[in-house]
Amino acid sequence: MEQRISLITLGVTDLARARAFYESLGWRGQEVEETVFFQAGGLGLVLWGRDKLAADCGVPATPTDGFGGIALAHNVRSPAEVDALLTAAHQAGATVTRPAASTSYGGYAGVFLDPDGHAWEIAHNPGFPLADDGTLTLPDFGPH
Repeated sequence: MEQRISLITLGVTDLARARAFYESLGWRGQEVEETVFFQAGGLGLVLWGRDKLAADCGVPATPTDGFGGIALAHNVRSPAEVDALLTAAHQAGATVTRPAASTSYGGYAGVFLDPDGHAWEIAHNPGFPLADDGTLTLPDFGPH
């Protein structure tokens, strides 16, 4: 298997609400057959009904406590961008669960939950510089 992620699909309880939330943050989606697709840099973010996604994965659709064991990260170029994005997400209906603060790695980050409880870390990490197109390339962490 090639080391790549092509699509991330988030199971949502209300597709229209989820689409409106992401579009209020400036994302632009396309709806096809009750599924919303967003171009997110080099991959796609997909919103699909939680029950439909569970069935497609062959698992029961069980209620969640708001945390599914996965956190998505959106890296930005400055601490000010972290603050601005957390504010915009909160105004759009997100719950900020970890206000922005300095991190142990010398960066600055905070976390919000979207209306379906998907965790998003918004981070400025000076050790993970972003290319002009937003691409993140991990640094060489030394001997393996």
